[in-house]
Amino acid sequence: MPAKNMLFRLGIFLSLFLLNPIPSQSAVSSIDLGSEWFKVAVVNLKPGQPPISIAINEMSKRKTPSLVAFHSGSRLIGEEASGIVARYPNKVYSHLRDLISKPFSHVSKTLESLYLSYDISPEESRNVAVFKTENGNFTAEELVAMLFKYALGLAEAHTRGTPVKDAVVTVPPYMGVAERKGLLVAAELAGINVLALVNEHSGAALQYGIDKDFSNGSRHVIFYDMGAGSTYAALVYFSAYNTKEFGKTVSANQFQVKDVRWDAELGGEHMELRLVEHFADEFNKQVGNGVDIRKSPKAMAKLKKQVKRTKEILSANTAAPISVESIYDDRDFRSSITREKFEELCADLWEKALVPLKEVLTHSGLKIEDIYAVELIGGATRVPKLQAKLQEFLGRKELDRHLDSDEAITLGASLHAANISDGIKLNRKLGMIDGSPYGYVIEVDGPDLPKDESTKQLTIPRMKKLPSKMFRSIVHKKDFEVSLAYESDDFLPPGTTSRTFAQYAVSGLTDASEKYASRNLSAPVKANLHFSLSRSGIFSLDRADAVIEITEWVEVPLKNLTVDNSTSASVNTSTESGPTSTEESDEKLNTDTVNSNTSDPGTNDSSTISPVTEKKLKKRTFRVPLKIDEKITGPGAPLSKESFSEAKRKLEALDKKDEERRRTAELKNSLEGYIYDTRDKLESGDFVKISTSQECQSFIEKLDEVQEWLYTDGEDASATQFQEHLDKLKAIGDPIFFRHKELTARPAASDHARKYLNEVQQIVRGWETNKSWLPKGKIDEVLNEAEKVKKWLNQKEAEQKDTPGSDMPAFTSEEVYVKVFDLQDKVNKVNKIPKPKPKVEKPLKNETENSKEKADTTKSSSEEGTSQKEQTAAEAEKASADEKSDHDEL
Repeated sequence: MPAKNMLFRLGIFLSLFLLNPIPSQSAVSSIDLGSEWFKVAVVNLKPGQPPISIAINEMSKRKTPSLVAFHSGSRLIGEEASGIVARYPNKVYSHLRDLISKPFSHVSKTLESLYLSYDISPEESRNVAVFKTENGNFTAEELVAMLFKYALGLAEAHTRGTPVKDAVVTVPPYMGVAERKGLLVAAELAGINVLALVNEHSGAALQYGIDKDFSNGSRHVIFYDMGAGSTYAALVYFSAYNTKEFGKTVSANQFQVKDVRWDAELGGEHMELRLVEHFADEFNKQVGNGVDIRKSPKAMAKLKKQVKRTKEILSANTAAPISVESIYDDRDFRSSITREKFEELCADLWEKALVPLKEVLTHSGLKIEDIYAVELIGGATRVPKLQAKLQEFLGRKELDRHLDSDEAITLGASLHAANISDGIKLNRKLGMIDGSPYGYVIEVDGPDLPKDESTKQLTIPRMKKLPSKMFRSIVHKKDFEVSLAYESDDFLPPGTTSRTFAQYAVSGLTDASEKYASRNLSAPVKANLHFSLSRSGIFSLDRADAVIEITEWVEVPLKNLTVDNSTSASVNTSTESGPTSTEESDEKLNTDTVNSNTSDPGTNDSSTISPVTEKKLKKRTFRVPLKIDEKITGPGAPLSKESFSEAKRKLEALDKKDEERRRTAELKNSLEGYIYDTRDKLESGDFVKISTSQECQSFIEKLDEVQEWLYTDGEDASATQFQEHLDKLKAIGDPIFFRHKELTARPAASDHARKYLNEVQQIVRGWETNKSWLPKGKIDEVLNEAEKVKKWLNQKEAEQKDTPGSDMPAFTSEEVYVKVFDLQDKVNKVNKIPKPKPKVEKPLKNETENSKEKADTTKSSSEEGTSQKEQTAAEAEKASADEKSDHDEL
């Protein structure tokens, strides 16, 4: 379906189901960060704007290259960075999402396979790659933060001033805990509040179900996504459930992700690499002499850029040419390839592309005929051979392509952002049940702890609902350590070398156990561990506490007993069991006791006996918070406060420098444009009437002088210097342009004034006929003012005839309009004077009777007031007497 139709349908949906935002007119966004491109969608209910839309970049494109470059002391992002990738490939950094929080060895191997020759070195503390640039050294998290900050700028520019701080960021399902944490750090560095990391297939599922009704039947849908660097297949079950809305039962859609399988090393880029290798061999063969262009980063960058275009042509044609100018040693390279040859080069990839789809069906137990649709998303699914293989496997003539392959995930994620945002609320229930792509195991290790199932457990099975909370208890009385690990060695995030991704030292249990060792323990000491699986798919240990149970004999007071009920009360109290008490972090014992003052305070019975006490066996539970220290090492280790602050400082310095660079470029362009535009106007001959030839020539010489400076010494000038030269030129040119503008504006203003003066005469005649109540003095003021304006205009026009065109005009169009506006204001004030109401004279008899009635009423009211005062005084006196009587009785 075309993108425009999808956006139209999405706009209708949100306009129907989104409620008004909070008063701050907040907006939320989604960022779909891919290996090669990123897209930004914005949900904004500001009047006059579509509720949800894709934010375009400065080149008016809907997707932006995921590139960051450093060249000539400047930082370039997106389209700017893409413009220099062929000339300076070692300065343009790509595939940053796939390098975040990865071991140095994995980063080095990945870059080598992609023919990317960056200057990198390992960081000592975390063993991640540090990219050495001419503007400083940066980690992948810092480079991704730059992309996030740029994306945030696109979102805010799209909303035309509405701040956008909350966002949902999409992630591929194979991304592990360390990588997800790294993305959150990058977003925090960019100043983005990430509402959630959402799996890409969930975003696509939201977009799929946005305008469908599943109340008549549920369905299984597989979302097959092949992007630039990876492929996955996700099985999603769509259904409907009943809910209450305004007292009525309504049907709402929901979906649950049943399974997802992937190949993180198979995508459209791997097909392109097959073409790159093919053409590299061809060029080397043409040149001979042992030349290998694979050793030239610039040559490989040029070749890869052209190969991408060739692959796109092959998707629509059976053959495609390739042409690379000056690919190596000033040699041009030209060749061609057929679609058949391309498919032959990628023969093994077509079978690998079916593996995620086959695995999803195998593990779900479903057959192909049980699948309602297989929706294709991702740019690489446009390859004809891949579509043919999918059709053959599925046994279908047509594939399902109801979603925009580029924007479906972004738009669906923006809907999720609106759904969980505090600023924008949805008026419709959209059930979304996503699951964890990985299973997680916890392992407890410490003194005297056995190595068995009690200390190593599968806590989070695959596809466990997001978010979730759980806790585990272990019987132990000494400090210990907790490790979190992936479930299987065969199911690890790309580049991960160890199943364990987090370690915690839990302390305080030994001290707590020793403190209460002398008490009568009713159960062994145990520790409760509280875990969470966040909405973003991050598994962590949140808190821990020691649980100590003791049983002691304590004296408790009995209730006040009477002679009549003492026997039965004694029996009842002796069989009661005491409530559990809890000791919190301050370790104060909060003991629940029986209240001895339970008799009716209003009863004064002489048969009441004195309180007595008895011993009761009470069970008390003490909960002592335990200290948790992270011991995570390697790429997944969190940034220290010092490292985070330093990274923030570096990024802010770059932002400030970029802002100054943009301002400099804008002023330079403004100065250059002013020079060319002004020279064209002066040389056109249109200024002959308002400027002398000597004045024009002098101004042209000044323009030439500044232009020469602009292209010589001004190449590296500052924004201040450009502004100074522009101001000097405008000081000369503005009076000339003003006089030129007044040539037509002044006569038009004069015609307007004379036309209105005639209208004033007609208005006054209408007043005399239809509004006789208007004061004559006010009307005369209007006529006098109109006459003054007329005389002033005649005088100024006469002066203007004697004023040379190169001199300042005798009067301006603005002065004329001011005179007319003042006159209009006086006319309107007089015209709004209301007609006075007619006076009504009442007969004298009626006035006399009314006066008499008024006097009688006043007299009656006075008598009633006196009577009421006397009654109130009597009641107050009686109340005072009663009060005195009560006081005396007490």
